[in-house]
Amino acid sequence: MNARDPLTPAPTPALTPPPRRAPRSDGAEARHRLLHTALRLFAQNGFAKTSIREIAREAGVNVSAISYYFGDKEGLYGATFNEPMGSDSNDLVAACNVPGQSLEDTLRICMAAMIDPLKQGEIVRQCIQLHMREMLEPTSQWAKELERDIKGPHRAIAELLCRHLQVARADDDIHRLTFAITGLSMQLYVSQDFIEALRPSLLRTPRAIDTWADRLTGYAMALVQAETARRRQVAAEQRKKP
Repeated sequence: MNARDPLTPAPTPALTPPPRRAPRSDGAEARHRLLHTALRLFAQNGFAKTSIREIAREAGVNVSAISYYFGDKEGLYGATFNEPMGSDSNDLVAACNVPGQSLEDTLRICMAAMIDPLKQGEIVRQCIQLHMREMLEPTSQWAKELERDIKGPHRAIAELLCRHLQVARADDDIHRLTFAITGLSMQLYVSQDFIEALRPSLLRTPRAIDTWADRLTGYAMALVQAETARRRQVAAEQRKKP
């Protein structure tokens, strides 16, 4: 039979292996490992006692990756404050300035935003440890944190309370009320270990944390109502004076 004979089996074509998938070039995984390794080490040892070589070694990346992704050690340290918890203070400020939105709805949005990072578990614990260490061993990051993530939300909530209480300008009692309301969320972070030791179900699931947001909103509204009543009583007493 010749090559054209239909009974002659055709040669089996060689199987071409599928092209190999190129490794990720965006470095997202390496950057993620660097960020979270740095968070853990900075929280444990502080800024001064943590070297970039130690971070790179434990993250399993080349030390040059730190300068590539974060610029330098200070840039990496700053990123550990901003990124792991995923919150943005600008969102909270914007929530306080939505026209027509009730005070209760606004406070509920604020409470949910302030405690939502608790759903990240151990990462949040390390973030709180890092912030506490920064206050005890301050670097330039503390001043940046104060300006970027604390002053703006505090001012926005104080102005929100002024509008609700019909106060032209925030006085000492408005600031007291603002600190009391924001402190409701902060005590969850500070007391996290105690809560988990005494009543772990209160922080065990995302749903449990959402319940905290709802309850804290109610507590915050009670504080506002108490301040409203106090101001009315003071005004009534002043009117009685000759």
